[in-house]
Amino acid sequence: MTPRENAMAVYNREQPDYYGDLMDAIVLLPDPVLMGDLPPQDGKIHPDSWGVPYEWKPGAPGPHPYITPENVVVKDIENWDRYVKVPSLENLDWGPAQKVAEGVDRKEKFVGIMFGGGLFERSHFLLGMENALMDYLEYPDEMKELLSVIKDYKIAYIRQMTEKVHPDIIFYHDDWGSKQNVFLPPTVWRDIIKPLQQEISDAIHDCGMIYMHHADCICQPLVTDMVDLGIDIWQGVIAQNDIVKIQQITEGKLAMVGGVDGPAIDIDGISEEAIRQEVRRAFDEYCPAGRFYPSIPNGVCFREWNNKIYRDELEKYGRRYAQEHPVT
Repeated sequence: MTPRENAMAVYNREQPDYYGDLMDAIVLLPDPVLMGDLPPQDGKIHPDSWGVPYEWKPGAPGPHPYITPENVVVKDIENWDRYVKVPSLENLDWGPAQKVAEGVDRKEKFVGIMFGGGLFERSHFLLGMENALMDYLEYPDEMKELLSVIKDYKIAYIRQMTEKVHPDIIFYHDDWGSKQNVFLPPTVWRDIIKPLQQEISDAIHDCGMIYMHHADCICQPLVTDMVDLGIDIWQGVIAQNDIVKIQQITEGKLAMVGGVDGPAIDIDGISEEAIRQEVRRAFDEYCPAGRFYPSIPNGVCFREWNNKIYRDELEKYGRRYAQEHPVT
């Protein structure tokens, strides 16, 4: 099987050659919005296309918003439209993405686009986390207006990326929680975010793409809603969720990627066997229900030796598990 065929076998509950990280079967394109918003790794503050200040410190794995009361974009949610300038999607340079896409054999692998800054994330990027959480509770109508504008931008971009490179999978990012719980009360999330997310999901599927939602956090209170939305794959499932219970309550309708407790094995002084044991645990606990791709939710161990052991066990045990547990 090709990596793509093997991934689809797991997705369709057919016999794969091996189990493992779905991301290994996807080639992510350097799309122009993502690359244009990527700040230099110089430790200085740089605004993204929405005007949100970002900082990428030398040695850090990635950039992060650096929001203060002085530089926050939206200073008053009741007058949000005075502050928000929606980025233009005209004249984007799709050349690099098209070149990569043309070099992918789509029988071998999927073509994907990483689509960051979902509705919730973009809202707290613009408002600051504390203000956003309060505004969701105190100003729901204004938040709906703001998120509706963000939603329209995202749908327009989804349609443009379809025209330019037609990805197989959209890797949509929106962390809805922490390692302890969801950020918003589920009733608030369902009232404000869910209807708009439904429009985004519909646009993804209308364009013929698989909707893979990244959220490496607790999403357990929202998983039946994720099924309602038509999310095809949840990538980033951390072990702090009760994954077995989620598989039961979603009745297998939500394929999942993750389960290996990355922070638990990405530490100094851990033994090789402890790393391998954690990888095997994820296979043994979550694969029996099907439609599960064991992996570290954020993709890698940042320590080179730890990652080497993790990847070795993922490959070896993934093949062994497939052989010893045939799909009937």
